[in-house]
Order: sequence, then structure tokens, then C-alpha cells
Amino acid sequence: MATLVFFHAHPDDECIQTGGTMAKAAADGHRVVLVLATRGELGEVPDGFLDPGEALGLRRIKETFASAEVLGVDRVEFLGYVDSGMIGTDGNDGPYCFWRADVESAAARLAAILSEEAADVLTIYDDNGGYGHPDHIQVHRVGLRAGQLAGTPGVFEATMNRDEMIRNIKNASEFLSEEQLAEMPDLEGEDADTFGVAEERITHAVDVTGFVEVKRASMRCHRSQIADEAFFLAMPDEGFAQAFGTEWYISHRHERADGAPFLTDLLAE
Repeated sequence: MATLVFFHAHPDDECIQTGGTMAKAAADGHRVVLVLATRGELGEVPDGFLDPGEALGLRRIKETFASAEVLGVDRVEFLGYVDSGMIGTDGNDGPYCFWRADVESAAARLAAILSEEAADVLTIYDDNGGYGHPDHIQVHRVGLRAGQLAGTPGVFEATMNRDEMIRNIKNASEFLSEEQLAEMPDLEGEDADTFGVAEERITHAVDVTGFVEVKRASMRCHRSQIADEAFFLAMPDEGFAQAFGTEWYISHRHERADGAPFLTDLLAE
């Protein structure tokens, strides 16, 4: 049995980007640990959603534990930093925000968990945090350093396959409305360097098609952020499986020749 630690910035990130890998690892009998840098206090929430006097961060903690149970997670930990908000917002300068955290200090907190768990695998984000969110970029920086401090043998950057996204968007007319298509990023134009990475940088593609319903169920746990009518949940089953049935990772200790098949197992040497 191996131990895999998944490090994320905010509640709900875990299910969107790595939920299938987490559920698959748990189903295979491995120990799965989820670490969140923040409680997601600055997430957007509809008016009237929270109970009177209820803090969003506390609601999102509850949602995280519900999602973790669906995914088969064995342990959930929060590092205790404050959500920094999107780039260029006031939250970027907020007290105790993760974006401003000392990397060595934050990495030491994560490394303590990695060492305690004798983690075999740590997942973080790519160097742009997937889409440029400050806390996601900080997950990359802190996670890399924590892996070094703890001597974790496998560190993988969860990312998005930009080329696959382009292919999916081109095929999406079968199951998306014109309004939904209009909301898609222009990955061959102005948004080309914003989302994910080019396919050639990716080493691992984990097939999680057998766990897409588990992944979707975990998304439903985060109702403060993902409403039932939201894009992720409103997609037809076929479209959801196409968009979320593979999870992508970059490993710096593995190489994949141009055009060669992707590696598929985060635990393989």
C-alpha cells in the first residue's frame, strides 16, 4: 500500500483537478491524504445561501469533508492560511494570505505531514497554477520545496492539457449550447497561455473514466461554489466523461519522448 498526498489551494479544487486520481487510488487500496492551503474564504457564494451569521470558510470546510468521504480520502488537513482571491484583488495583500506566505515556513508545515505519512507521491500544480490564480502558483512553489524537505520520491504537477481542451471545445457543439460555447476560453488566441500547458510538457495521463461519477458526486458536495446548474454539473454524462475522464500530470523525474504514449501510473518507477 502506498500513500498519496494531494495538495490543493482551496476546497473544491481537489475534486475538479485530481478527484478521479484520488478515488482510483483509494479504490486500489492506497492511503489518500488531502491537504488544503486555505479554507476558500473569498469564494463567490449566492446571496442567501449561507445561514445567518455563517462564515463561508466554515461552510467550505464542511463541504471539503463531505467531498473527501465521497472520494475515499483517509485524512484531511488545512495548513491554516487565508484565501488570497484572484490576481489583482485586495485579498492578494490580506493578512495571513497564502500568496504572501513565506515559502520555507509553509513548506515546512506541508513537509511535516509528508514525513509523518511517509508519502510516496505528492501532487501539486504546474508553475502557472493551472490558470494563474495566486494561491495555485503558491501551491506549486510551496509543494516543490516541501517535497524536497521531506524527500518525497514522486512529485507530480497536476495540470490541464491545453491541446486536449482545444480538441474538446471543437467537439463540444454536440452537447453545449451556444451560450456555453461562447463562455469557453479562446485557447488558440488571447487565452492561449492562460490555461494549462502544451501537451508536449505532460508526462502522465491517468484514465479516471471509471470514476467520473464519483468525481461528479464530490463536486456536488461543494454547493457553495458549484451549483446544480453550473457548467460542470449541467453537462451531459458523455460530455462530462470526455472533459474530465483523464487527469494530467507533469513529472520531472520521468521523460516522455515527443509523440510517445503518456505514462499512466503515478506509482510506477
